[in-house]
Amino acid sequence: MVLGIDTCLGACAAAVLKDGEVLATRSEPMTRGHQERLAPLVREVMDEAGVAFEALGRVGVTVGPGSFTGLRVGLAFAKGLGAALDIKVAGVGALAALAEPVAGSVIAAIDAKRGQVYLQAFADEAPVSAPDVLAVETAFARVAEMAAAGAPTLVGPGAGLLAPAAPGARVIETEAADPAAVARLALAGGAARPLYLRAPDARLPGA
Repeated sequence: MVLGIDTCLGACAAAVLKDGEVLATRSEPMTRGHQERLAPLVREVMDEAGVAFEALGRVGVTVGPGSFTGLRVGLAFAKGLGAALDIKVAGVGALAALAEPVAGSVIAAIDAKRGQVYLQAFADEAPVSAPDVLAVETAFARVAEMAAAGAPTLVGPGAGLLAPAAPGARVIETEAADPAAVARLALAGGAARPLYLRAPDARLPGA
């Protein structure tokens, strides 16, 4: 039994899987307020699944890249739950979670703002590049190069931004990862620590 949690991007989401079957899932669009909503949402998903927390064997949580505040909220909650239940907490990359439901050649993209894009390429769910943060122009060139070998699927909140670089590519714009994908990827394990690809936008006064 696995609980998947995603608070990295534009939603607060959770799903419960048993032996690969989705028992319950919920995803609520939001860019702020994850901290207040996450615990009640997880409780609602567990109730809908008809599962006691003690029955969980693992918690999967997205670790970034994405919102610095959001990913910290998800990690803190997942680690607290894991400690309380004495179960493993597995970190899942947000780009991998975006790509997981899509077969074939996939480029997961997140608009990182400030003229940058978080990018990672996959082939049949296996990563063929490391997660990276690139200037939009560099990301365009990277996507165009990949598209020359065959039309990929672009997925994620940055997919539309990069679509002109790959004419004919399938484009799936989604604001957040499927929490069921997070739960599935959690079975492979992964470090439950933040994946920061750049420094936070916030600065101390005078910095």
